[in-house]
Amino acid sequence: MKIFFILVFFIINFQSFGLSDDFNFKKIVNLNNPWGSSFINNEEIIITEKSGKIKLANVVTKKIIEIKHNLNFLEYGQGGLLDILYRDNKLWISYTEDRGNWKTSTSIAKAKFDKEELIFENIFQANPPIDSGYHFGSRLAIKDDYLFATAGERGQGMIAQDGTKHPGSIIRIHTDGSIPKDNPKFKGKSKWLPEIYQIGVRNPQGLTLSPYDEKIYISNHGAKGGDWFGEAKKGENYGWKILGWGGTNYSGTKIGPKWKPGFTKAIQYWVPSIATSAITIYKGKEFNDWNGHALITSLKDKSLRKLIFDDIENVKEKIVFKNEIGRIRDIQVHPNNGKIYFLAGNFLWLMEKK
Repeated sequence: MKIFFILVFFIINFQSFGLSDDFNFKKIVNLNNPWGSSFINNEEIIITEKSGKIKLANVVTKKIIEIKHNLNFLEYGQGGLLDILYRDNKLWISYTEDRGNWKTSTSIAKAKFDKEELIFENIFQANPPIDSGYHFGSRLAIKDDYLFATAGERGQGMIAQDGTKHPGSIIRIHTDGSIPKDNPKFKGKSKWLPEIYQIGVRNPQGLTLSPYDEKIYISNHGAKGGDWFGEAKKGENYGWKILGWGGTNYSGTKIGPKWKPGFTKAIQYWVPSIATSAITIYKGKEFNDWNGHALITSLKDKSLRKLIFDDIENVKEKIVFKNEIGRIRDIQVHPNNGKIYFLAGNFLWLMEKK
């Protein structure tokens, strides 16, 4: 009887954790605390390391080179070089900008792609600069001529409710840094800064454009619990720090309700926290039965989770794998074959079917 229960326990856990019998994991290149990545073409992927280096890796030959750059960054706590995005021979990068006297901002710069040296020019700074090593965000996504970015609230809590300050918000600018004329400031939110698209986020480290419905989706760290996945919605408010999204302060004290009318409601919440990181809406050949599903990466439990969310009243979640490759910081889908690449631990990993 005891053996029977042990066997049943093993089978249940095997199914619920989606162990990786169907996948191969391969280390492609060694890195040092990688943070963001973007495919340049079918063979090359550009990668940021939080400590300040930008590298170009060939996923076929496994050759890797370092590219010089001119960013005025500061590696401070959770900050450093963050996300990077390539399109049409141009690069956009989010990073912790050194604003002097240990004050920093989540800033965005743009450069023409070059394999030898990148000359970046700032197109956005999150103001005010703050002396804090916490909650920078920060992911990037492009939709048409719009650049979306996440700016964390830097551990300042209720600053996320202040539309006269950037921290704790979703940013929308044009890809050249100019401000869209239909942003919320010009459509009823006159006190908001002109770059702000949505407020009330804490530490959003996932952002992606869905190739299916053309919507922008976000993942966000809660405090002690209250991570979520949701949609970016113009002029709305996710509620931090009025809402706790089901979590509590690290001291154990209560924050606020999970949700209440008047605030944006997330599609999926996690309590306790899984430490949500990068996300993507999968489209590809390798895992074609996943097309249209959200893939959510985790730092805390080192998992990849798949959400089927076409019916947001009945979201289905599956843990694809857990504890296989370490803390997952970024996820990219190969533009041609649909294989999945992760930044996890100090490596670029490939996941493919066996």
